[in-house]
Amino acid sequence: MTVPVLTDTHCHIDAYDNPVAVLEDAHRAGIHVIAVTEDPGKYRLLRTRLGRRDGLDVALGFHPLRAGNASPHDLARFLRLLPQATWIGEIGLDFSRAGVKTRKQQLRVFESILADPQVRTRPVTVHSRGAERETIAQLAQAQVSAILHWYTGPLAAVDDALAAGLWFSINPAMVRSTKAGPLLRRLPPERVLLETDGPFARSGSRSAVPSDLIGTLDHLARLWDISPGEARKAVAQNEQRLRYHSEHPPA
Repeated sequence: MTVPVLTDTHCHIDAYDNPVAVLEDAHRAGIHVIAVTEDPGKYRLLRTRLGRRDGLDVALGFHPLRAGNASPHDLARFLRLLPQATWIGEIGLDFSRAGVKTRKQQLRVFESILADPQVRTRPVTVHSRGAERETIAQLAQAQVSAILHWYTGPLAAVDDALAAGLWFSINPAMVRSTKAGPLLRRLPPERVLLETDGPFARSGSRSAVPSDLIGTLDHLARLWDISPGEARKAVAQNEQRLRYHSEHPPA
């Protein structure tokens, strides 16, 4: 029986010392990697650096902390590159202490990106730190079926996100965190996807890598009271549904 391929929906592959070795390890583990980027320039550089290879999609990103200081030229460049992107991310909002001063600029960029119809036809991975309610509201209004990456916001907003058709990606650091426990128990299994946010997220004492998602899946299997094989099949089916929703957006 074929083992379903899993997807690391949010990985900063360019931040590892040896990205190619990490990708090769992921391929052996049956993990497809979505390499998120922080701005259009980094997207073009990473595509050139890694080229076309099995098991990898480079996502077109505009991190909110970059977007807050962006020029109109940067936004125009992002929108110009959209047709060639298979995934979008990381985009979003950040109203934490690090980003609150650029709130208005971030909102302007995020709204401009979401207004482009092409965004509704791509899987999207979204940053929402300190701006969870605003991010969910913007995505719901735009009818974008996005993934909330490493969600740390109020549990009360989770139902709004689910009603908006959003997904949640879980990483190795989250399953080791007591703080994330209530979120994991609240999420319906059919809305859960996987991520590492590596190398920034940790897996024990080291940076997380895509192959660590096998352990994340084992934790979810115990939480859902099913076998690891059943959990892998369930998450793989979620990934297929995400792609279907992206390819067939609401009219």
